[in-house]
Order: sequence, then C-alpha cells, then structure tokens
Amino acid sequence: MRDIKIRLVYLDKWGEPMKSSIPTAKKRLFERIAHYGTVSKAELQSEVSMKSSSLTRLLDDLTASGIITESGLGESTGGRRPILYSCNSDYGYLFGLDISRVTSTLGLFDLTMKPLSLIRWRMDEHMTPEHFTRQVEAGARQMLIDHGVQPDKLIGIGIGAVGPLDPERGMILEPLFFPAEGWSHIAICKELEQRLAIPAYLENGANTALIGEHWAVRLRNVHHMLYVHAGVGLRSSMMSDGRIVRGSIDQEGSIGQMIIQSDGPRLQEGGNYGALEAFVSLQAVVNQVRSDIKRGRESILSAYRNRPDDIDFDRIVEAARQGDALAREQFVQTATYFGIGLANLINILHPEEVILGGPLVGAHDAFYDTAITIARQNTYYYPDYQPRFSKGILKEDAVATGAAVMVMKQMAL
Repeated sequence: MRDIKIRLVYLDKWGEPMKSSIPTAKKRLFERIAHYGTVSKAELQSEVSMKSSSLTRLLDDLTASGIITESGLGESTGGRRPILYSCNSDYGYLFGLDISRVTSTLGLFDLTMKPLSLIRWRMDEHMTPEHFTRQVEAGARQMLIDHGVQPDKLIGIGIGAVGPLDPERGMILEPLFFPAEGWSHIAICKELEQRLAIPAYLENGANTALIGEHWAVRLRNVHHMLYVHAGVGLRSSMMSDGRIVRGSIDQEGSIGQMIIQSDGPRLQEGGNYGALEAFVSLQAVVNQVRSDIKRGRESILSAYRNRPDDIDFDRIVEAARQGDALAREQFVQTATYFGIGLANLINILHPEEVILGGPLVGAHDAFYDTAITIARQNTYYYPDYQPRFSKGILKEDAVATGAAVMVMKQMAL
C-alpha cells in the first residue's frame, strides 16, 4: 500500500493558506546544528527537549538523508570521544538576492551559508524589472557553471527588496525613487521562479539584512538588535529574542516618517512635514548642497554653480574625500539629524546592538562617528545603558546573505 501523507493547511484571517510557523523536531535539530556549525550529541541534548533515543534516531535520519555529516570526534570528557555533527555544505545551494535602489546583489551560498559568488549591478535608469530579472537569471546560471553546481541541488532563492511589499503574494508593490521605470506591482517571486525553476521567497530588505547580520554573530547569543539603513530612503528592522518584530503591514520607510521638526520640509509628496527622511537621505544631501552652491558657497563643487543639477551624491562624496569643507559639513549636519532619529528608536526599542548600513553610513567617517555620538548623548539611561554600535560584519552583503538564510530556514525536513 502506498504511504499517504496528510498535510494540515491553516488559514489566515482572510481565509488564505498560511505557512506553518511550527517547525518539526527534525527541523529544529537541523537548525541547531546549522547554528553551531559543528556540535556533539551531548551539546544538542542540553538544548532540545527529547529523549536520547529520539535524538539519536533523528541524527541518524539527518545523516542518512545527507543533510548533515559526521565531522570527526570531539574531546573526551572521561569516556568515549563524542561524534561531531555539522551541515553538509554540498547537500544543497541557495541564492540570496538584494533588490535596492542604488545597487543590487546576487549571491550563491552553500548550506553552511558560505558565499561562493557575489555579483552586483548598478540600478540605473536602464534597470527595468524585465532587464533586471534577465540579468539575475544570466548571473545565476553563470554562477552554477563556475562552481559546478547542478540545478537539481538548488533549494531556492530568497529576495530582500525595497518595499512596500506583499510577501505572501511575492510582490513588490509601489516603491519610490527607483531610477528605472516599471517598478510597480511586480510579481518578483513568480518571475524568478519561472526563470530559475526554484522556489522564491520575498521579504523586506531591512529584515533580511538584520537576519544576515544576526546569523554572522549567532555564536555571541545577541537577542535584541536594531538595523537601520540610510540611503535613498530610511529603512529599519528590529529583532527581539532572536525574532524579527513585525507590524500588521509592511513598514518600509516608516522610520523616515518620524517627525523631528514640526514645521520642517518634506521629501516626498504625501510624506510628513519635518520627517526624518527630509533631512537624512541621499536626495536631502544633494538638494542641500545644490542650494548652498547656488547661494555662492565656495567648494570644490563650485565648478557646477551654473549647472547645479549635475551635482549628484557621488560627486559630493568625492569632494568630502578630498577635504572639501562644504561637503564634510553637510555630512556632519545630516548625521546629527540621523543620530536624533536613532536615539528615538533606541529609547523605544532598547536593543543590545545597533547596526548601521547604507550609502550614507559608508560615505564618510564623519557621518558614522557623528551619528553614534549624537545617538549616545540622547539615549535615556546613558551611560548605564549603552547599546553597541557597528557597521555590521556583512555590510553591503547583509541583505543577500540574510535572504539566503531565510531560504535555509524555509526548508522542509
């Protein structure tokens, strides 16, 4: 008689099928092994609530399936040397894709989350969704050839994208400020599933960046983390007890609408007046520098006084690197506002670590240094409470890496 497997389908509040959030015992065990990299049965036993015989059976099942492997013997504590287990890096491979408004990144990872290849594209006015997905397909196929990976070993592709999104339907909705036209209501998961013939999963890019950075420091047992990306817009993500904090809707850009000056300007039609993004964004920096040059401020950029529209963010960054006073002052002023916004978030969320990313953060050392100084000075309970600040370990690869980690955690075992 043929075995019949019954799958329970839970419905969300709209009556649509909902992905189960309850992992099996085998899945939980695999995730612990992946977390540690190399671990003994005794170490696993101290973390999982199951009998020794059940644990042994699951380890045997995972080893037989090839997803984990015995990787030697550990140190003896008086008896036999324990068998060590680790993920089998060659069991399967994952893609992680970062879709942003300045640059986008595709990475190929093995099951231990080791990056095998990374490719980046500049998101200019030619990068329409159709052109972009063709580039992703071509890049993905070349990566497989370069590393001798057979297509049947692919597990899936995770996508961390600029929102707003509808992750359940795999759609990018109506993002602002993409250089190319057409980035509205894009069924990105369906498109890439058709091109690559693998499952695709969509998540807010700030969330996958935080997932990636959390994975990079997983052995430090950091539980409460805040990630803030400062670029074309402001994006943020918060993790509490190791889980992404989610709202009832996709919160892309919501930090940018934090009001820091009640009668201030606004960056976009429909945005709040005096919102943080009107002071802290690539457009805000460019607009202010252009205005200063028009008013006669002396600068390396004064050569563009008669054509101020030619002043872009890259030129301002280069001027600052050459020691231009105007460009450096602008980064310090922008960072001061950014630090105030960070302090507001920290005073509400109380993270252990704050990771800052994005083009503004990497543009000039003065920006990062000023921002964290202002944030610390305005953090309640300072100096008794001091979150750790960093630019992260993965930096520009965080979104793509976190997207791949997301796929690994979606694996059915």
